[in-house]
Amino acid sequence: MIAKQLASHIVRRLLLGGAVVTSLCFLAAPAMSEQGIDPEADKILKSMSTYLGSLPAFTMAADIDNEIVDLEGQKLQLSSAAAITMQRPGKLHIHRQGAYADVEILFDGDALTLYGKGKNVYMQLKSPGDIDHAIRTVESETGLDAPGADLLLENAYANLTEGVTSGAHLGTAYVHGIECHYLTFRAPKVDWQLWVQTGKTPLPMKYIITTKWVTGAPQYSVRFRDWNVKPKITANQFTFMAPAGAKKIDEIPVNAVGELVEGGQ
Repeated sequence: MIAKQLASHIVRRLLLGGAVVTSLCFLAAPAMSEQGIDPEADKILKSMSTYLGSLPAFTMAADIDNEIVDLEGQKLQLSSAAAITMQRPGKLHIHRQGAYADVEILFDGDALTLYGKGKNVYMQLKSPGDIDHAIRTVESETGLDAPGADLLLENAYANLTEGVTSGAHLGTAYVHGIECHYLTFRAPKVDWQLWVQTGKTPLPMKYIITTKWVTGAPQYSVRFRDWNVKPKITANQFTFMAPAGAKKIDEIPVNAVGELVEGGQ
């Protein structure tokens, strides 16, 4: 998944700014191109994956930034926000608000529902299975990603490291005032960066993917916040009840910036 093309997964970008001094400091870091994944980076990535995969349930919020490059070469950044509730093995609720749509995704272990709140339309798919299966179904049927979907899979480590040629641990930094390990990785089509909280709760706090062979090297970023690893969850959070007047449609198309277009039919 990490190496998918921009056209099918545009939800993968954000510009990482840095002063010249910072860039020069990074030049002193160990060269990664031919050295594979640094053991410390590998250890931290595994610990994050194991920890997230072991949580029976959690809630969190995410701030998402997508970069696009228009036909005149101008780089634009589009922002959206999401709230996510997961309960393994098969319950998922995502509420995403962006520039083009206000959408909910609900999965109860059997039915997967995408609801466009603005136009009061919804589509449903039979998708019995676990959360991993539901995420892949959303991607294959609509082209839409769950925010930071690579990190939400039960075995995120295997998915993230597929195709990775090198990786490094570049010390610690702060995201939302929280100290994090700063990890960088390279793959043939994308480079990606991950900030993982230090200590006993190795939660992902920030995630950036750069599509490096597309003009302008557009980026995707997710900043995670408000983690709750012991949430109080009720069963009806994952069950869709069609509001009055809601219209069931066969598909809700995804636009050029990876957001659902409400009322496509």
